[in-house]
Amino acid sequence: MDEKRLMHDWNTADADGPSWRRSVELDDETLRDGLQSPSAIDPPVDVKIQLLHMMDELGIHTADIGLPGAGARAVSDMVRLCEEIRDARLRITPNCAARTMMVDVEPAARIAQRAGIALEVCTFIGSSPIRLFAEGWTLDRMLRTAEESVSFCVREGLPVMFVTEDTTRADPETLATLYGSAIRWGARRICLSDTVGHATPAGVRALVRFVRRDIVAPSGEEVKVDWHGHRDRGLGLANALAAIEAGADRIHGTALGIGERVGNVEMDLLLVNLVLAGVHDAPLSRLSEYCAAVAREIGVPLPANYPVLGRDAFRTATGVHAAAIAKARAKGADWLEDRVYSGVPASLVGREQEVEIGPMSGLSNVRYWLGRRGYDASDEELCRRIFDRAKGADRTLGEDEVLAIVRGAGEPVEAQRG
Repeated sequence: MDEKRLMHDWNTADADGPSWRRSVELDDETLRDGLQSPSAIDPPVDVKIQLLHMMDELGIHTADIGLPGAGARAVSDMVRLCEEIRDARLRITPNCAARTMMVDVEPAARIAQRAGIALEVCTFIGSSPIRLFAEGWTLDRMLRTAEESVSFCVREGLPVMFVTEDTTRADPETLATLYGSAIRWGARRICLSDTVGHATPAGVRALVRFVRRDIVAPSGEEVKVDWHGHRDRGLGLANALAAIEAGADRIHGTALGIGERVGNVEMDLLLVNLVLAGVHDAPLSRLSEYCAAVAREIGVPLPANYPVLGRDAFRTATGVHAAAIAKARAKGADWLEDRVYSGVPASLVGREQEVEIGPMSGLSNVRYWLGRRGYDASDEELCRRIFDRAKGADRTLGEDEVLAIVRGAGEPVEAQRG
């Protein structure tokens, strides 16, 4: 079946226009920024190890495994995670967040030494005028502390990423001074942060292009650019794609978008979009399991209408939708059935299309439902009984309710309400 003949893709129509369809690295922040959610539970280290293995299977390149300055438990967990990466020979590599202070970077160096593994240190400091004013910082003071921490990590042989917080509200001169200095001190990665979710896609593109053109290129060094975004305005994923389009080398995200306030870029949705674009080739068969584990162990509920992974992502009880799916199924093509009314194929994440029965349904819903479960979908009397029950209901019927009708033991819908 010719996919190109059946679906015109406007996403690729403008061949000369900007595009985010290119391969990038991914950094999973679930075990650091994700756990900074005020609603999050910090799970046992054994759970963190399981999540780390799932990240690796999903083709995620790096993971932020903690903030060593947070205390003894954080340090102990980070050592265990580094040892697991080493002993299990995972492809994923570790990094950690650290303020540009020696009390944060020194423990990071000790963790790397104990585990015998390279640990990228992501040193961060505020950069916007509003932050500097609130903190009472001067640029000279910031440069002194930043130089001390970055230089220490370089001397210790640790890879360093220099991070400016609130980059999307910082002025160009301050960014040029901070990033340019960090590159001279030996940082070979810099990170642009939308710390409070201020940016729009246009702003992201302008910022990334400015940093690459006016700071990285003149340095003459091989420096990679990261994007770390939050979704306070609901633009996290769109901003991440804009950052890729503008030339970012690595994108940060968290499972289900958990994190500070309303959270970060949704790593799971970013993965789905990159796979659909053909630029990420790791299978996503464990994506549902990964996000379910995060929801369960970190205590962040997964909404029913969450894209791709929510309970309702591939469910429909609407007659028109069900009719199209049923007709596609009748053509004997799983590929067609999985796409005729879905922008994301359910099979991509190990799921399938679900047709259910409710007050918005047609008889096609009933016939499809019965046929998929091996019942006689041509029994018009049975179909009508189920259909009439659904039309008198105020919600989608549950599996047991429909089966009760099939077995001739249905109760009035009114008895099921409440």
